[in-house]
Amino acid sequence: MAQKNAEAIVKELLSFAGISINGEKPYDIQVHNSDYYQRLLRDGSLGSGESYMEGWWDCLALDQFFARVIKAEVDRKFRGNWKLFLPVLKSRFFNLQKKRRAFQVGEKHYDIGNDLYREMLDKRLNYTCGYWKGQDNLDKAQEAKLELVCTKLNLQPGMHVLELGCGFGAFAGYAAEKYGVHVTGVTVSHKQVELAKELYADLPVEINLQDYRTVKGKFDRVISIGIMEHIGYKNYTTYMKVVARTLKEDGIAFIHTIGGNRSRTSVEAWTDRYIFPNGMVPSIAQLGTAMEGRFIMEDWHNFGPDYDRTLMAWHHNFEKAWPKLATKYGDRFYRMWRYYLLSCAGCFRARGMQLWQIVMSKPGQNQPDCRIT
Repeated sequence: MAQKNAEAIVKELLSFAGISINGEKPYDIQVHNSDYYQRLLRDGSLGSGESYMEGWWDCLALDQFFARVIKAEVDRKFRGNWKLFLPVLKSRFFNLQKKRRAFQVGEKHYDIGNDLYREMLDKRLNYTCGYWKGQDNLDKAQEAKLELVCTKLNLQPGMHVLELGCGFGAFAGYAAEKYGVHVTGVTVSHKQVELAKELYADLPVEINLQDYRTVKGKFDRVISIGIMEHIGYKNYTTYMKVVARTLKEDGIAFIHTIGGNRSRTSVEAWTDRYIFPNGMVPSIAQLGTAMEGRFIMEDWHNFGPDYDRTLMAWHHNFEKAWPKLATKYGDRFYRMWRYYLLSCAGCFRARGMQLWQIVMSKPGQNQPDCRIT
């Protein structure tokens, strides 16, 4: 495709979102390399992210740019080519989240460096959406989220809680300290295990480097806060089977996850390559099918807009800390991480993704005594 034709097509596509090339609005893009247009049309989201990382284009307010693009559904106006369908075919024929691949996301993303996460996240190191209702800063919003989870679980002293995908141990530490429960958490990140064991050595918290599918035992509560995005559509039923197997008959199961408006069976190319290998956001239909016959859905709570605010707070912290991080991580990483945080913020702002908390119980049991929305 000729460069002038590619430029004209990109201009027309962006116009659907009210975005101009080399315009003066904060959400307009400034193109520094004219090859950008052909690369975007050829490689889609992968080309967009990679060309930004390489400095081919800039935008003063990436979050606003993506909010407009996603709300206008510009991506659905693309005429696809075979390269854009490769991730779809790959995901349908192969289980990208099988056991032997489970630790890839830990190595590539969560093990980047605890110094980065200490600077970017709240004081408890929650790497999931905060609950901002009535709160005015990130620390308070994340503590409110943890309290909301504990309340929905109706935790009682002496209970044993299993957390699948425990991160840096924020929930485990909070629940153990405030509610007197014992928490067993598993994660695929070496550095998360290392730091969580250090932070909560004096509490009844056990953190293991372990794939969720290999957990054994029975627990009063089984929860996950941010692991469903790494499960993959071929494994949603497997996840529900693990929860059913490890949850006591009168227990409560709980899921906190990003959710998609449409069912997907493929990974997003740029995010898969640079941020979350094998990551995939579930839909209501996919989760409902996986839980059918195994659980009763007691509550389904959506506060997706709170993730926009959380991501913008993380971005603010990241920018503030960058002078301390720059030498270690470099300019390409800076552009990659900025693109990641702000594109996600824009997506939540445009309601392209949601944040769900789901409370479940086993069939045949009384409705659990827990706060539901």
